[in-house]
Order: sequence, then structure tokens, then C-alpha cells
Amino acid sequence: MKKLFILSILIQLSQYSIAQQFISKGMIEYEVKTNVKKTMSGSSWGEMMKDKLPNYKTAYYTYTFSNNKSLYKFDHWENKDLLPEFFRQSDEKSVWYVDFGNAHYNMQKDVFGSAFNVSDSLGKIKWKLSNENKIIAGFNCRKATGIILDSIYVFAFYTDEITIPGGPCTINGLPGTILGMTIPRMYTSWMATKIIKNENQPDIIEPSSTKNVFTTNKAYTTIIEKTKGWMTDSDADSRKWLDQLIWNVLL
Repeated sequence: MKKLFILSILIQLSQYSIAQQFISKGMIEYEVKTNVKKTMSGSSWGEMMKDKLPNYKTAYYTYTFSNNKSLYKFDHWENKDLLPEFFRQSDEKSVWYVDFGNAHYNMQKDVFGSAFNVSDSLGKIKWKLSNENKIIAGFNCRKATGIILDSIYVFAFYTDEITIPGGPCTINGLPGTILGMTIPRMYTSWMATKIIKNENQPDIIEPSSTKNVFTTNKAYTTIIEKTKGWMTDSDADSRKWLDQLIWNVLL
């Protein structure tokens, strides 16, 4: 009887293993939702604009991956007409390329109306795994908590059935792909809405660099320099708004 029980368990494990799908090439669509009013709360500019902006902005990004490389970029808005052009520009021009084999990333963004190109080694994130699970886009995902930019908490759900160790922006380092993520201090969430397996996915090519190429540290010091004088140290609300801007640029 005991042997039959063990045999039954082995058969079930074997069937489960066969049923699992391990994806190394394909495309993921993410819904990215940001609470606009909270990110701008307290700043004088935000107070002037709050009646002209929606409570949330919702964008869709695509994440293509192949041969341990990925490209994450803007695709379309949910309600484009609700957002003024200057408010959309940074999102629409942002591109993140990651080569996980070489632990290298190239991030291109529009910052203060200028092309901003960051090329550097991929940062390491310390993750703590939990036993909490969630189904996202049909995949079983496990929860992990990490810290980025010294003090910003990231709550992520990843699946080991998609093998590339990345996700939105430059977030990385889990034993699988992030399908759901929230960063409470940035009032933003990312959620996979569609996953397409594509064994014929072509190699991911690194975007051409712009003239102004920065390391991560140089990008940070440049942003601080550009925003010097925007506010006083005692202006806590505006300081909070500026922190949001810096985190968004470096993410």
C-alpha cells in the first residue's frame, strides 16, 4: 500500500513537471497605473495643475525578452486625451534595455525636455521571499520584497515559469520574471495583462546611445544639480514631489 502511495505521488509530480511551461522568449504587456494627484501633492506646480489632470494615469508597456536580454518600453495610453502632451512625453520616450548575461543596462529617457541616456552595471537588489502566492495572467507567482535606491520598498510577484530574471524598468534579481509589482512611495503599480510565448522572438538589440551618456551616480548628481534652487530644505511638500521625480528618472 505504501509503495502504491509513493508511486502515485511520483506520477503526479511527473505530470506536474510536464504540465509546467518554461518560457525563455516572448512578450509581456504591463498595465502601469500611477496616482497622479498623490505624486504631485504638496508642490506649488501640482496644486496649480491638479484640476486639469485625472486622478490616475494608466499606460501600457511591452517587455520583450530573448536570450537573456530584455527591452521594456512604452506602448500606448488608456486615456491619452486626458493627459496634456508635456505630461506624457517622458513616458512615451522611455526605453530600458538589459543584458542579464553581462549584468548591464541602458536606459533612455526624456528628462526636463532633454534626451537622457544612462548606461551602467545592473544594480543588485536584496530580496526577501515570502510564502504568499497570487495568480497573474494565468501564472502562479510568489511574493518578494526588495529595497531600491537605498530606502524604497518594492513589492513584487514573480513566476519561475518565465525564466528571465527581470521585470519592469531595471528591477531584477529574482529567480524568474516579475508579473506584478507595486512601489507604494511612488504611488505606482505594474500588472501583467498579456503574455505571449514566442520561440521565434529575434535577438534583443541594444538601442543606439545618445550623445549624453551617464553612469547611475552621474545621472543622480546631474538631476540634483539641475533642480538646485527649485525649493528650500524646509519646504517638505515640494521636497517630496522632487524625490518622486528623481526616483522615477532613476528607476
